[in-house]
Amino acid sequence: MDVLLELGNDVARLWATYAPTYLNGVKNTLILAVIATLFGCIIGLMCGVLNTIPYAPHDNLFKKLTLKLIRALVRVYVEVFRGTPMVLQAVFIYYGLPYFTHNEVSFTGYSGMWLASIIIVSINTGAYMAESVRGGIISIDPGQTEGAKAIGMTHVQTMVNVIMPQALRNIIPQIGNNFIINIKDTSVLFVIGFIDFFAQHRNIIGVNNMSFQSATIEMIGYLCLTLAASFLLRAVEKRMDGADSYELVNVDPLVMAAGTYSHPSRKNIFDERSKEYNEKDGDR
Repeated sequence: MDVLLELGNDVARLWATYAPTYLNGVKNTLILAVIATLFGCIIGLMCGVLNTIPYAPHDNLFKKLTLKLIRALVRVYVEVFRGTPMVLQAVFIYYGLPYFTHNEVSFTGYSGMWLASIIIVSINTGAYMAESVRGGIISIDPGQTEGAKAIGMTHVQTMVNVIMPQALRNIIPQIGNNFIINIKDTSVLFVIGFIDFFAQHRNIIGVNNMSFQSATIEMIGYLCLTLAASFLLRAVEKRMDGADSYELVNVDPLVMAAGTYSHPSRKNIFDERSKEYNEKDGDR
């Protein structure tokens, strides 16, 4: 208990002294995660759609070769960026591009560091989202595509109006999952000098050598960020699902409404007796 009290006191003193520094790191982390997730979703959407464009044996050779080349390029991109750590991708993009272009392409200054960070996280996110989008598209019943084509829709119209609205609901959880991952994975960008929440932690422990106490603040901070993101994601999913209870119609007023009326003198169980006739029959 004494150790916990001592830890609490140290954490409180650290937060009182360095709260603006920690919060600045939180701000940078959230900005980068939001922007990179947005661009990553756009990249993944483009790759997923291009990877699912169908072609038939009777299509011209140019179309088939083009689609095969596109699928091969998308596959290489996905496998490379899913199969390597983001920290190494950051090193190769931030330091490798200037190396191979003889400094014609380089990221200089504060804005250059931000640009490189956005590119790194966006490309990494896009690789994961490409497979999520592809999976969301192929999860839709093929009969819906066939039905859309049967009424004359083009492939673009089918994707925009029929497939993607349903696939989007299926991939929303993965978008949220990638956003949560990006909140945490921005911590690897300290290798290129990006100042996020984790980088601020490294700077602070370099000054006061209170590594565990500062890490405790980091753990609590990251947990709060991810829990808030999860809560917002659940709210979005629930809103997209719509109402969870529906009132079913027990009586269809159109059933037996056509072709069943006959004169009441006919003893048929389906005969409809008008109110006017019933009143006359009652008078008798």
